[in-house]
Amino acid sequence: MTMKKKLILVLALIVLTISIFPQAQPTGLEIIKKVYDRATGDDQTAKLTMTLIDSRNNKRVREIKQLLKTQKDMEKKVMFFVSPADVRNTSFMSWSYTKDGKNDDQWIYLPALKRVKRISSDSKNDYFMGSDFTYDDLGDRQPTADKHKFLRMETVDNDECYVIESKPKEEEYMYSKTLTWIIKDKWIGKKKEFYDEDDDLLKILTVKKYEKINGFWIILDSEMKNVQKKHSTEMSLKNVKINTGIQDRQFTERMMKRGI
Repeated sequence: MTMKKKLILVLALIVLTISIFPQAQPTGLEIIKKVYDRATGDDQTAKLTMTLIDSRNNKRVREIKQLLKTQKDMEKKVMFFVSPADVRNTSFMSWSYTKDGKNDDQWIYLPALKRVKRISSDSKNDYFMGSDFTYDDLGDRQPTADKHKFLRMETVDNDECYVIESKPKEEEYMYSKTLTWIIKDKWIGKKKEFYDEDDDLLKILTVKKYEKINGFWIILDSEMKNVQKKHSTEMSLKNVKINTGIQDRQFTERMMKRGI
C-alpha cells in the first residue's frame, strides 16, 4: 500500500470515529460558565424602558438611562430613572464580582431621602421598584454558587437550547431551583423558570428579542412574569451603544445623587 493510500485510510478512520463517537456533551457548569463569560463589550449605554403590568393589564411605564462597564474582575451597572415624575432622579447601582464567593454590592438613591442607601444582604429578596425582579435578580450570579445539571436539548422558537437545572448551594436561598434554556453557540439564556421554596413555579423570564451589535450578542427585549401574582415586567433596550469609553467616575455614589 502506498503512503498516499495509507494517509487516505487514516483520514477515513478518523472521520468514521468522530461520527461514531461524537464530542462529549458539555456539563451543566461548563454551559452556565459560557453564559456568564459571554462578551458584551467593555462598556454599554442604552435607554431602558421598564413596563409594569398588573393582573388587570394596567400598565406603568418607566424610562431609565442605563450604563454598564465591564472590567477584568467585575461588572458595574448604574440605572438613572428619568420618568415618570414620582420616580425621577432615583438611581440604582450594582457592582458584580467574578471572584467566587464575593457577593454583589448594590446601592439605591432615593431623592426624597436625599441619601444613598446600601442594599443589605437581607434585602436582596426584595422586589426592585415595584417590578418582578428582585435585587438579587439584577446582579450577576456566579456559576459556582449553584449545582448545575444538564437535563436535555430542546428547541424554542427555532433556537436549539440546552436545558439546565440549577440548585443553590447555600441554605435558605429565595429559589429552590431554576431551569434555564440556553441557546447553543450563542450562550444566551432564552428562558428561565424560577421555583419558590416549596418547589412551585414562581416566575418565568423570557427573552423576546436579541441582536448582534458591534459583534456582541445583546438581549434587547425580555419579560419577567410572576405566575403566582399574575404580574409582569417588560424590559426593552433601545439606542444601545457599545465601547464608547465610559469613565469609572460614572459609577460612584456622587454620580448617583447628581443624576444624568
